[in-house]
Amino acid sequence: MSVHGEGAFEEAIERSLLDTDWQQGLAYSYDRKLGLDTSELFTFLGATQNDAWLKLVAYHGNNSADAQRHFKEYLAKQIDERGPLDVLRRGLKDKGILFRLAYFKPAHSITDDALKLFRANRLSVTRQLHYSEAEPKKSLDLVLFVNGIPLATAELKNPLTGQTVEDAKVQYRTTRDPRELLFSRRTLVHFAVDPDLVFVTTRLAGEKTRFLPFNTGSAGAGVSGGAGNPAGNGYRTGYLWEQIWRPETWLDLVRRFLHTDKESRALIFPRYHQWHAVTQLAEHAAEHGSGQNYLVMHSAGSGKSNTIAWLAHRLSSLHGGANEPVFDKVIIITDRVVLDRQLQDTVFQFEHVPGVVQRIDKDSQQLADALQGETAKIIITTVQKFGFVLEKVQGLKGRRFAVILDEAHSSQAGENAADLKRVLLKLGSDDVDADGDLMTASALARGRHETLSYFAFTATPKAKTLELFGTPGADGNMHPFHTYSMRQAIEEGFILDVLRQYLTYKAYWKLANANPDDPEVDPKKAGSQLARFAVLHPTMNAQKAEIIVEHFRRHSAPRLDGRAKAMVVTGSREGALRLYTAINKYIETNGYTGCDALVAFSGELELDGVEVTEARLNGFGEGELPEKFGYTAADDKHAGTPKAKQEREYKLLVVAEKYQTGFDQPLLTTMYVDKPLKGVAAVQTLSRLNRTHPLKVQGDVFVLDFVNAADDIAEQFKPYFETAATIPTDPNLLYTAENAVTSYALLVDSEMQAYAEALLAAEGKAKTDAALQKTHAALYRFTDPAKDRFVALVADDPEAADGFRAALRDYVRMYAFLSQVVPYHDEGLERLYLYGRALLNRLPRRQDPSVDIGEIQLTHLRVSKTGEHDASLDADGEQMLPGYLGGGAGPQNDPDKLALSELIEELNDRFGLGLGEADKIWYEQQIVAMTEEPTMEAAALVNDEDNFGVVFDKRIESVILSRHDDNGKLMQRYLDDDMLRQRMNQLGRSQAYKLIRRKHGLT
Repeated sequence: MSVHGEGAFEEAIERSLLDTDWQQGLAYSYDRKLGLDTSELFTFLGATQNDAWLKLVAYHGNNSADAQRHFKEYLAKQIDERGPLDVLRRGLKDKGILFRLAYFKPAHSITDDALKLFRANRLSVTRQLHYSEAEPKKSLDLVLFVNGIPLATAELKNPLTGQTVEDAKVQYRTTRDPRELLFSRRTLVHFAVDPDLVFVTTRLAGEKTRFLPFNTGSAGAGVSGGAGNPAGNGYRTGYLWEQIWRPETWLDLVRRFLHTDKESRALIFPRYHQWHAVTQLAEHAAEHGSGQNYLVMHSAGSGKSNTIAWLAHRLSSLHGGANEPVFDKVIIITDRVVLDRQLQDTVFQFEHVPGVVQRIDKDSQQLADALQGETAKIIITTVQKFGFVLEKVQGLKGRRFAVILDEAHSSQAGENAADLKRVLLKLGSDDVDADGDLMTASALARGRHETLSYFAFTATPKAKTLELFGTPGADGNMHPFHTYSMRQAIEEGFILDVLRQYLTYKAYWKLANANPDDPEVDPKKAGSQLARFAVLHPTMNAQKAEIIVEHFRRHSAPRLDGRAKAMVVTGSREGALRLYTAINKYIETNGYTGCDALVAFSGELELDGVEVTEARLNGFGEGELPEKFGYTAADDKHAGTPKAKQEREYKLLVVAEKYQTGFDQPLLTTMYVDKPLKGVAAVQTLSRLNRTHPLKVQGDVFVLDFVNAADDIAEQFKPYFETAATIPTDPNLLYTAENAVTSYALLVDSEMQAYAEALLAAEGKAKTDAALQKTHAALYRFTDPAKDRFVALVADDPEAADGFRAALRDYVRMYAFLSQVVPYHDEGLERLYLYGRALLNRLPRRQDPSVDIGEIQLTHLRVSKTGEHDASLDADGEQMLPGYLGGGAGPQNDPDKLALSELIEELNDRFGLGLGEADKIWYEQQIVAMTEEPTMEAAALVNDEDNFGVVFDKRIESVILSRHDDNGKLMQRYLDDDMLRQRMNQLGRSQAYKLIRRKHGLT
């Protein structure tokens, strides 16, 4: 046999398996009609369940041949009906006799018999198995059996023969009939393998067979890298047969990983990084016990929901070296309802016991019952539920908890985290005892504890997240415990690169001061108002609406065979509503179809005197929006008929804050950004586009950005493209912050002590949420003296008062974070935190006079394309996130005033570069023309604004028609669009009325 041939590769794998307790299967013992290796089956039964087998033989008149024939046929029928996974996990009953078809490794090693039975499993590998009755010459390179039941196949290729893993995929797709018994009702997973790469599928479907990569990553498992496998001493893919097919691992995958997705009915086989993360986390926890923190930095597209489900199930039965459970309960903190449903179904497949997973969706009593009860091993809740259950939880002394945080930085913050710890540690540790000193107990509840372990999952850790949950490295910095990078997810095809096609636009504009005077203003606040005026101006929105709709119709609408959808991200609720209105009007005016829009924002909003909500505008409830937006006529065979699932198909979704995180809609191909994006928010928002779909390819993903530069967005993505680390915070920063507060001589130790003692005592007695809130209100009297001293300081030295407020605010924020990282055990720091938090809420707010910018005109506008960019990132290794340095906004100072006209000139220089006569705002020109007409001037001087409007509305149309050459397109929209005309007339009459009256000194 050639050392370079496929046979040598096959033999090397077989030899490695046989060295790790696999048996060599014999091709002739495979029953092609039943799909079983009967020799291995009956050898296993005889070695493990001989007494049960003899009972069955007795039922068949002591005829072993009849018993074997009956049993193998019955087993084949059971597998056909229930599937091989269920039969292996639960066994079967024949004539009332229970037979196990596999024995799994026990969670502990107390019972020697259980380990003996586990070791008696017969895992066999058969080479060149002729599997087909219809085509007996066809064979598979490798088939893996568990006690005679075939579970996996593998096709092996060696590039030295001119074939690679891609040829193995082709072989499965073209020469393996999915209807064959072995593929349709026996084996669970199929591996395409060469010396460099592994791909896997759980369903053969001819040409539609989808293979997923099953590789460690180019730098190895659990660290940052790209697709592929690193070079080693042997084959790059040796981990497959040396780790994954190792008997203990292979049976563990069968028992605790493989499961069927309830919705799609697809069999789920873990990706390599998922298996590796779960096993590494569990092994570390088993070795080191509770009290450890772990950060899992897994990219979007990593299959995080399944990873959390597998980890929760593993931790719920994890035993340490002393054969004691490591954790009593596993608590998952998440806001995703889908995770609850998935977990319950997945764990039930493993355990077949209801109630093991419980979601807390009622009240704190339900949570307390679940924590105290024995049935629920995995509890799913939100962090907010922990706030008021301290007194309801009894008997937790000595209990240990694994807390899994889904999106760590959003779940673990400040007082919510402290409440969580206080509940779980109530009577659970000697150093946090309600009978001891309450101040010390309160301080201790914030730090790390030996009874709590956190397993934090996020794709975008902040520096705080890394410091709270990260692992110290040899370099002294904090790193994730396990990484699956965005780079690897993109290269492996699990997500798409949202930066590949990045189109930027910029709005250039100029304003004019229409006020008769020139007031001095705060440049920061007035500048913000002036920019907002420009951004929300109807003409600005009209131009953006035109760009969005035309781009979507030309570039996006045809994609995904007409299923493509887009999101429009705005910076405010009013901005979302005005742009949504402009989009609808542009669509209506041009008679377009196939680009209907929805809007999403929270609460009620008053616009032009009308109260509106998302539900009123869309015509259905907020909770229905994801499903309504996800509907596609192309996938509805009744579309266009009365039986259609939905009357309208929506293609555009205009949002303000909502749906920018946690919204998974694979049909999204395009995002229109009309909002500044920074840091984690930039990554999370744009990542709405990265989800894959069978019809979606990289070229379908597109970003059109009106606000941000492509290079700036790429910088925001850098820390999360591979992996991130941060420098630990200097714990003495907190003492510096404490000194900054106490240097103002406003706080008295005895007053702070009295408040803190009263607060902690009252919290221990409060039985309900209402009682606790009443208690807090009653305790405000303890802060009265300090508040009075602060008020006096404001009158005497406002700048010093601002400095105190800023210093106290910084301290409270810093302590809420650092006390979770550093075990200060300092009563004074805790006391200042408790008191300072309450005092901040009572200090009178500084009254900042609002800025009145008066009447402003948008005189020039042009929204132009500035470039087409490929902003994709290159591999650049680990990125350092700046550590936590404390500090905040600092004291407020009176800003230097600036004349409004000067400020407008500055803004025009910045935002109006290159604008000329052609960019003048057409409608503003009409208003100026109206103010110069004697009839309008006379009407404005003798009427109120409403009566002036009667004259104005009659005249404006003739003025527009007489000046039609200035901007024919917008003029046509004005004449055709009733809503636009009404809005512009309303603005115009008000502006013209005030301009005329100010000119005559009447306003």
